[in-house]
Amino acid sequence: MNGTKVASHEGGYTPFNIDITDVLRKSGPQVLVVRAEDDPLDLAKPRGKQDWKQEPHSIWYPRTTGIWQTVWLEAVPESFIQTIKWTSNLQHWEIGIEAYIGGARIEGLELVVRLRAGETLLSDDRYSVVVGEVHRQVALSDPGIDDFRNELLWSPGSPIIVYADLELRDSKGRVIDVARSYTALRTISLEGDRFILNGRPLHLRLILDQGYWPETGLTAPDDEAFVRDIRLIKKLGFNGVRKHQKIENPRFLYWADRMGLLVWEEMPSAYRYTQKSIERLTREWVQVLNRDSSHPCIVAWVPFNESWGVPDLPTSAAQRHYVQALFHLTKTLDPTRPVVGNDGWESVATDIIGIHDYDADPSRIASRYKLTEIEARLFKRERPGGRMLFVDGQVTRDQPIILTEFGGIALSHNSHDSRNSGNSVNGWGYSEAKNPDDFLNRYRELLQTVNDLPALAGFCYTQFTDTYQEANGLLYADRTPKAPIEALALAIESSQADKQASEDPVWRDRIMREQH
Repeated sequence: MNGTKVASHEGGYTPFNIDITDVLRKSGPQVLVVRAEDDPLDLAKPRGKQDWKQEPHSIWYPRTTGIWQTVWLEAVPESFIQTIKWTSNLQHWEIGIEAYIGGARIEGLELVVRLRAGETLLSDDRYSVVVGEVHRQVALSDPGIDDFRNELLWSPGSPIIVYADLELRDSKGRVIDVARSYTALRTISLEGDRFILNGRPLHLRLILDQGYWPETGLTAPDDEAFVRDIRLIKKLGFNGVRKHQKIENPRFLYWADRMGLLVWEEMPSAYRYTQKSIERLTREWVQVLNRDSSHPCIVAWVPFNESWGVPDLPTSAAQRHYVQALFHLTKTLDPTRPVVGNDGWESVATDIIGIHDYDADPSRIASRYKLTEIEARLFKRERPGGRMLFVDGQVTRDQPIILTEFGGIALSHNSHDSRNSGNSVNGWGYSEAKNPDDFLNRYRELLQTVNDLPALAGFCYTQFTDTYQEANGLLYADRTPKAPIEALALAIESSQADKQASEDPVWRDRIMREQH
């Protein structure tokens, strides 16, 4: 800044900030220079689906360059509200707040926190700032019976937001900084082989989302693009997304919180196993957890996918320890959500058994995931994707099983048109439909088969939109549906888990609202 180096940062997904006060000129223009070094051939950096080759190949896409997320300049007071983190605890009907005060250390500071849901004031408290921090559990009045409790709980069908107004006051009671934030009352847990939201089983109906747009790559064209995607995903009948190999812009998470969309957050992979790749991925993953842990929409963390960056898990104890270490580190930093250590196969540490299986025959899928076949066949003999499901041999049936990638049906090549701008004319999928009617019929049969398997706690269909050379989306790259969106949505009917949950009369209305 004005000829003085003020900061450096490594990593392409997480934010950083710089205090430039001391290097500003008193008058005249200010000159900011940003230099980025980004070796496209470096396989030891977390890069997700960005290709290291000059042209995209296989399932990897064109590289992103430049500043792809939001940058802003902000004037702050001498002492200011820097970071807020939220948690919720339904057992004790509490909301946890961690506040960190930046800038100068001033004695006698107080933080005023007002929480409200709609027009209802939930709490109005003030806390002394100790060594620049505030850590408190805000006790709320328990509404009592479930009917009143449910009016405050966050879920896909009822995304109730708890808004927060914060004031930082000095020792004389003067307001020196203000901020607005939000949180939600909701808990995630696992009970046996079921996924539990707010104490009730929820069948996960996710769709794989690469997070690319034909005109702007990894960067959304505007905020409305996030809103449109979430509306389309919910209209298609899904209640969540698995963001694949991308740490999404916080604006997407904001709208997912507001509109009620579940999100699995997954770390972009490096593709070499080296000391440098370990340090880079671990450092950035910790930053991801710190940035995003307050979002109620996030319901699972995934540090590794399909053994990318750890290619020798069956034979390398060190690589297994690496996956196990990140699994436990994630649960240490955020004990409130399940963690999938390595999604897809070769699991060495996980809360959920995530399986990738692109078998195009619904009858084989139905047979493979029968309740009676789990221990004897699936866990011991089947190898979806050609890989063993478990490396250490320690199989626990009492865990949720989720088909976290399946489908991938593409239209035949002669069905592509100009709406697939940004996609190769030789686009592909894991299986291929002959025409739009065949595409819809294949999708409907596969979805209804998977949806009715009682052994599964949920599924994630591949994928939301066509992305570059992959033509296996439900929508074209420009978000035009490949079949009538109502027909696509009808493929997802009430699952076995939803039917079981709906037997509880207190919960029946909530299930119906979520399906609506």
